[in-house]
Amino acid sequence: MPAANVAKYDWIIAIISIAFCCSAFGNGANDVANSYATSVAARTLSMPQVGFLSMLTEFVGAVALGSRVTSTIKNGIISLDRFEASPGVLILAMACAEVGSATWLLFATRMGFPVSTTQTIVGALIGVGIAARASVSWEWDDGSVSQIAASWGVAPAIAAAFAALVFATLKFAILERKDSFERAMRAIPFYLAFTAAVLALFMVVEAPTAPSLEEFGAGKAVGIVLGVFFGVLAIAYIFFVPYFHRRLVKEDRRIKYWHIPLGPLLWKEDTYIYFPSRADQVVVDHYEDSYAARIESDVSSTEGSQDKTEKLEKGEAATTQTVVRRQAPPEPRERFLAPTAHLPLHHPQRMWSLVKYVLLQGVTRDCVSHDSDRLRKTHALAVRYDNRVEHLWTYAQVASAMLMSIAHGSNDVANAVGPWVAAYNTYQAGDVASKTGTPVWILVVAGFLLGAGFWFFGFHIIRALGNRITQLSPTRGYSMELGAAITVLLASRLGLPVSTTQCLTGATLGVALMNFQLGAVNWSQLLYIFGGWILTLPCAGLIGGLLMVMALNAPHL
Repeated sequence: MPAANVAKYDWIIAIISIAFCCSAFGNGANDVANSYATSVAARTLSMPQVGFLSMLTEFVGAVALGSRVTSTIKNGIISLDRFEASPGVLILAMACAEVGSATWLLFATRMGFPVSTTQTIVGALIGVGIAARASVSWEWDDGSVSQIAASWGVAPAIAAAFAALVFATLKFAILERKDSFERAMRAIPFYLAFTAAVLALFMVVEAPTAPSLEEFGAGKAVGIVLGVFFGVLAIAYIFFVPYFHRRLVKEDRRIKYWHIPLGPLLWKEDTYIYFPSRADQVVVDHYEDSYAARIESDVSSTEGSQDKTEKLEKGEAATTQTVVRRQAPPEPRERFLAPTAHLPLHHPQRMWSLVKYVLLQGVTRDCVSHDSDRLRKTHALAVRYDNRVEHLWTYAQVASAMLMSIAHGSNDVANAVGPWVAAYNTYQAGDVASKTGTPVWILVVAGFLLGAGFWFFGFHIIRALGNRITQLSPTRGYSMELGAAITVLLASRLGLPVSTTQCLTGATLGVALMNFQLGAVNWSQLLYIFGGWILTLPCAGLIGGLLMVMALNAPHL
């Protein structure tokens, strides 16, 4: 039951509930895509695969690891003292902040701006705080405005350095050696183990429900990291090495990732292979240009038959070469709606086509290829490596992407849930509290909406962070994700302001520069993304602040 002094504000709770759904949806569409963008761009995972994985990982992160206690004001960015005497105004402030955050997130996603959801809600809170004349934390302090501004440069720079360092170990020790595949086969078990260890430490330190590292104990943390390292190393030698040998060395096209559990049995030739694959190739071409032109040669129709005969007798080819543009992969509208467009709207087939379009349009778009000569020139400056070596790192890349997504679900779910929980608990209790309990059911809703946001709307960010910046491949994507994870880990211990979005963007730049060609980076796309970061704080704040000013000063009867 609502408290008597705020019971009349039930309409605000209705508004903030709608805004919360939009905010969680936009959070998923924007931030979840960051975790999987490199995997899609490198052709490690398809969009439908990522869609299902994101629904799973975000839900697990939000519900299983999401914080059960939420700060009323994110990062303490504005003071609660202003609202002590008027709890109803706090409910209004949280509603305006949620609406401002949701509006900017959805707009930024539509425009292809990968923005920080934390900075979005902080900007909205600053706006409502200024409108309500509450004190705002501007000085250099944890989560303050000055630290957020510094993060625009700090986070990308540190992530770029770490990602470049990780890729350098691969580039000079494996990729550019004459025996790169043999070296890769020897090294991949250790890279898998190292990746698992880093991600285990990431979860131990970053999970909101986990104790601090001081409380947990450095000894326990080291024990977990070493245990994970050697455990995964053993698994890699027992299961992955035989699988890689059978698939990549013997080039058995029947073998796919679902045969990994066969492990040592794959060393034998007569092992029964369940559900054998019918693939045309051993591994995917991670550098394929789906739109590239191809050369077709045909006997010329402009020459006379006698001339053709003379050329053939002399051993000359009487052919002409024609440059043919490959047909672009069909977009959802063409795939689902066009075949039934001639039917009446009420026809069952057309209605079914419309349902398929609505449900699948977000995960059936081509987010990898491009038809830009400018981008094609940029990609041409990136060195291309053995596809078999690239394939070895797809598994570590997928694991790191999933763990980053789980961590995002556990941490950033509070960005959408926080204002709603603050307003709802104030509505129930009738007074203002600095910490409020988070009901599990709202985490379930938020976890679903995070995944749904990516499913329906995340393709905009996948395109922006993928091959539009530089040529991606599994080894590059792996280096980017691991570099970003290490940066977030280090920053959390040093108290530096970082955003996962900004870390991944910086990591992409760092790896791209390892081509030692400035032209291998699409600088205009990076400037476009950077512009989105700068606009986030003032735009979210302006929307939330204007709504708050109008609500506080609106005339009434």
